[in-house]
Amino acid sequence: MTTAERFREETLLSRPIRDLGLTIEGTALESLVAEFLQELHRVGIRRLRPHFYLSTQWIVNDGTIAIAIPFYLAHPELRAIHAEKTGWVEGNDRAELLGYLRHEMGHVVNYAYKLYEREDWVQLFGSMTQPYEDNYHPEPFSRRYVQHLPGWYAQKHPDEDWAETFAVWMTPGSNWRAVYLEWPEALAKLEYCDRIMASLRDRDPDVTVAERDEDVSQLTYSLEQYYSANGTAPEEKFPPGLDGALHAVFEAAGAASAPPSVPRVSGAALIRRCEADLLENVYRWTGHFPERTWPLLRHLAHRADELQQVYPINREATVLIALTTLVASLAMNHVLRGSYFSGPERNGTPERTSTPSLAQPSVAAG
Repeated sequence: MTTAERFREETLLSRPIRDLGLTIEGTALESLVAEFLQELHRVGIRRLRPHFYLSTQWIVNDGTIAIAIPFYLAHPELRAIHAEKTGWVEGNDRAELLGYLRHEMGHVVNYAYKLYEREDWVQLFGSMTQPYEDNYHPEPFSRRYVQHLPGWYAQKHPDEDWAETFAVWMTPGSNWRAVYLEWPEALAKLEYCDRIMASLRDRDPDVTVAERDEDVSQLTYSLEQYYSANGTAPEEKFPPGLDGALHAVFEAAGAASAPPSVPRVSGAALIRRCEADLLENVYRWTGHFPERTWPLLRHLAHRADELQQVYPINREATVLIALTTLVASLAMNHVLRGSYFSGPERNGTPERTSTPSLAQPSVAAG
């Protein structure tokens, strides 16, 4: 990093976020929002227009029709800083951003038309009065739920179940009738969504409140303060048994028996190089949240360094498969039991500690 780049980053980190001049207008987000509004028009949503603003996270606050977009997505440097500080960006590219917008629009529709008060909605999705908790125990590939956002997110709460169902229904080319043909309960929710949206086509929304929560223009704290509260994963004690697993991953690749002419590569470097992809895919398929997986990967890389784990470069594909399987297995164990190694469950329930925020939202959906 050059002196100028270091000065720029330090300046960004120390200034109040509200003074960074962040807006949707004039950025790539502006054209993305315009594209999304065209999608709404194509699926027949013409009487309900959501509001968009920058805030600390993806969210639609309960009883509003305003979609909050994470402020760091408004600037490439901020996106890079966020990835460095947290290991995870919710909206890496156009496809992901549109996916999040479709999900949040599901909440907007739910609140705008008070669908959650309908008896038929409750019968399919459940009651909105169910606790909205970060601790949820997903059942991978359950045929009762659609798949849209990573982590089997539809299983978190009835509101999220609806939002995910809506997002799949709205996604162009999703071909949901064929995809979910063998998933009767998920298909029933999608067909209900299709019917209800047709009935709302010419109806004005009951709720038009566009109240903003933690608007970027009101954030008096700096990026440094924000990430000191939001960028640190819950402390985790990793058992020494992981060293044996690392030995198995790298030594099984034949580091000792491969010919001396085959270059050896650092195992720690491989873990760090694949960190972003592992975070994304482990979250998608196990429900183990990135803020948990990130310190696990950092620990594995640190121990691989200390143990001087290497592998023959011509065996990288084999090593990567083994590493991915190890991390996924550990993640699934944590999701199911609350710890990486088998043993008594903590308080009898799976564990997930949400990332702390400087101002926690209400039950509002994300």
